[in-house]
Amino acid sequence: MTPQIAFLLGILISPLLKTKKSVQDHAKKWMTYTLQVSIVIQGIGLDFNRVLETGKESFLLTLFSIIAIFGVGIILAKLFKLDETLSLLITMGTAICGGSAIAALAPVLAASSAALSISLALVFGLNIVAIYTFPALGHWLDLSQHAFGTWAALAIHDTSSVTAAAAAYGTEALNTATTIKLTRALWIIPVTLAFSIWKSGKAGKVKVPWFIAGFILASLLFTQVPVLHQYASSFGQLAKAGFTITLFLLGLTFDFQTMKSVSLRPVLFGILLWIFVSVVFLIYVMK
Repeated sequence: MTPQIAFLLGILISPLLKTKKSVQDHAKKWMTYTLQVSIVIQGIGLDFNRVLETGKESFLLTLFSIIAIFGVGIILAKLFKLDETLSLLITMGTAICGGSAIAALAPVLAASSAALSISLALVFGLNIVAIYTFPALGHWLDLSQHAFGTWAALAIHDTSSVTAAAAAYGTEALNTATTIKLTRALWIIPVTLAFSIWKSGKAGKVKVPWFIAGFILASLLFTQVPVLHQYASSFGQLAKAGFTITLFLLGLTFDFQTMKSVSLRPVLFGILLWIFVSVVFLIYVMK
């Protein structure tokens, strides 16, 4: 079963759940664990030198992309006369790492539950579109594995959706996308700290994503222990299975009522910002 089919299956099952709130709460919890563990397992099959090289190449790229996205986000927010906190949450999710970035920034901005729900619902909806459209567009445009992995990592919001789209495209795309996406996700820390200083004049606490360090250590172990090389494909398949389970659990968390409650202006803002990101990085990988 592909991650896309698993995700769709989860969405279809979601409205039929009798104890929906309880199941969704558990799904959100286990989804986080399966995604993080799968990322670490994937690292076991990757050469550390290649991971390091890809990370170095994408460091400045992700930095410039974040600056550009926040710049465009600020301009669009003024045009749409959008609430500052809501626009910053959506922009943060688009620029860095979807729901994880939004969750990290929300307490710093003292965001209301409504703003948090709207931004998360919007990002979730755009992730659904990305999971199904990106692989199809990639094949139509005849993108290479590396090009597609780079595009997916830079233009899709959440890590789970990046891995789902990349896994559907190919193993090399998945490896490239995961490495670049984790580099992009690391920017949660300095950006959140910057907003914390801006809001309160001092740096607050920011939770460091442990699984990024786990991914790097797993790759280093794989490189230094040659006996593991014969199991590279097995670890890769195990990681893909984990991503498939993650997408099924993500589908279970889909809430039709929350999606319906999002008003038009934030939706248009989020869509236009995401289109800008997707088109700019598509042009970049095709050059």
